[in-house]
Amino acid sequence: MRLLGNIIWFLLGGVIMGLLWWFYGLIAYITIIGIPWGKACFVFGKFMFWPFGREAIDRKELTGEDDIGTGALGLIGNIIWLFLAGIWLAIAHLTSALLLLITIIGIPFAIQHVKLAVMALMPIGKTVVTKEEAEAIRIKRAEALVNSMKK
Repeated sequence: MRLLGNIIWFLLGGVIMGLLWWFYGLIAYITIIGIPWGKACFVFGKFMFWPFGREAIDRKELTGEDDIGTGALGLIGNIIWLFLAGIWLAIAHLTSALLLLITIIGIPFAIQHVKLAVMALMPIGKTVVTKEEAEAIRIKRAEALVNSMKK
């Protein structure tokens, strides 16, 4: 089912959104100072092509530790990103969602675009994993939280 969803997604605009993310990534790489943003653009551009079965999560949630993208510098990077590209990518996702809402078959894809629009606003400090990996990480964190409460 994921494969079918991804194929339909790709044909109904996923390729355009992925290329748009890669376009912003290319611009970021050209500026040299924007390489960290460019790297994120290429990771998420690939995610835009085939989003079903995968999920964007915080790297801190994945590793349990802060890194340069999940701390204060990541927040500053996200604020810069928000004004330079995040708003525009989010608008593109929301526009795609509105166009897909017109059809019945497009509703699940519109919902996915809304999720991606939120992620597009502040992608620094996030990574893409499979749904199963994300669920396993959340279960592990919940178990650790419960065990810490018992002590």
